[in-house]
Amino acid sequence: MIQRVPLLLVSLAVAVALVTVARGAKTATPVAKTKAAPAEAKPTPQVLERGKKLATFGGCVDCHTPGALYGAPDFTRQLSGSELGWSGPWGTSYARNLTPDLETGLGYYKEHEIILALKSGKRLDGKPMLPPMPWQNFASLSDADMHALVAYLQSLPPVAHQVPDALPPGQAPTGRTLTFPAPPAWDAPKTTAAPGK
Repeated sequence: MIQRVPLLLVSLAVAVALVTVARGAKTATPVAKTKAAPAEAKPTPQVLERGKKLATFGGCVDCHTPGALYGAPDFTRQLSGSELGWSGPWGTSYARNLTPDLETGLGYYKEHEIILALKSGKRLDGKPMLPPMPWQNFASLSDADMHALVAYLQSLPPVAHQVPDALPPGQAPTGRTLTFPAPPAWDAPKTTAAPGK
């Protein structure tokens, strides 16, 4: 009988505990569910095709793909940048590596950062995009088109290729360049006075 009492007491204690837990579960305020960050959705084939068309018709392929300006684009290195310099009154600029390579391309950047750069005309490091980059044309793209373009760039195979840094006016480039003369008066950039002045 002595052995039955402890077993009976243990069973009673377990039953009381279960009732207490069950009653508490009914009356307790539910804990707010935390939402995990949404996984970035993979772009559809239609979005990627739209981005590819925008990159092609927007001239990205022409300047940023090796050999394209010479009539023989190397699509195994598509959009990996060019070592042909563009020299003019702004100095010398080079078409950057637009592949998702982590060291030499756009691999570390998020979609919104790339879109901001294209809309603002400022590179991801804060420096201005230099001619002949037609960022003003890209700035007018719709949000859907910007998304498609960036999704396409991020879908490319990464290509490791460090493009030469831009050179300021007066500093001679060491490689080959396409040189633009100073603009004639008709084509010279005009400055406009700020409104109200």
